[in-house]
Formats: sequence, structure tokens, C-alpha cells
Amino acid sequence: MMNLETIMSTDLITLSPKDTLATARDIMRDKNIHHLPVLGGDKKMIGLVTLTNVLAATDSVLRDAENRIHAADIIVADIMVRNVISVDMHASLRQAALFLEKHRIGCLPVVTDGDLHGIVTDTDFVGVAINLLEQIEAAEPLDEYAEA
Repeated sequence: MMNLETIMSTDLITLSPKDTLATARDIMRDKNIHHLPVLGGDKKMIGLVTLTNVLAATDSVLRDAENRIHAADIIVADIMVRNVISVDMHASLRQAALFLEKHRIGCLPVVTDGDLHGIVTDTDFVGVAINLLEQIEAAEPLDEYAEA
């Protein structure tokens, strides 16, 4: 039986609120990820930086160089989502999926008492759907041409 621990990512890259937008952008690009948890000094989760945050905070290259805001000058604390919707480690897959759908978000940190255990993303749930579809297909009888 699959549970939250089965599908969540646990090898997480995190940020500090003092890190810069440039750092967040570089990590996302290099690691091909879209969500970076932000941990405070006590290692408790205090925020989340998403690809949407990064894109929204990135200054346009169309702006003249004199007035451009540089990514190295913007700190994570200024762009992160602070009221992060999360789920407890003991939540079911269904509960987590319903949270993602209800709040229309792409990731759900798995947090207990402020401690970050992992992240479940919409992509993880696509993997669950594929697995279930494969099981259904395997249980179905062969098509009519194969039986004749």
C-alpha cells in the first residue's frame, strides 16, 4: 500500500532566508526543481520559494541597466511564501491530493511540529496515477482479438 512516505521527496535542498534570489534561481535551474523550502536558524520550516516566486521577482532584461534590480540584491525572505500550506507526516495520500487540488498548489511540504520531513508535488501524484493505471490495465482481460 502506498503512503505519503512512499512518494515524497526527502533528499531536499533548502534555503536560508538570507540567501539571494540569484541562489534560488541557480539551484532551481541546475537541479531542475521548482520548490525550495526555507529553513530558519532552528532548522524549522519558515517559508517556501517556488518557481513562480522566482519568476515574479526577477527583473526584466528590457529594463535599462541603470535601473535594473539584480537578483543578487534580493533576499529570499522578501520573496518567499510565508503561510505555507503543509501536511502532517501521518496524512493519507488522498488527504494530500485533496489539499493540492483544493489550494491549487504544486507542492505540499510534509511537516510535523515545524520539522520538514519531505515534499510531495503534483508530479509525484502523476506517478501514483500512472502506477494505478498500469495496475488496472494489468488486471483487465486481454483485448477481444487476443482471445479469438
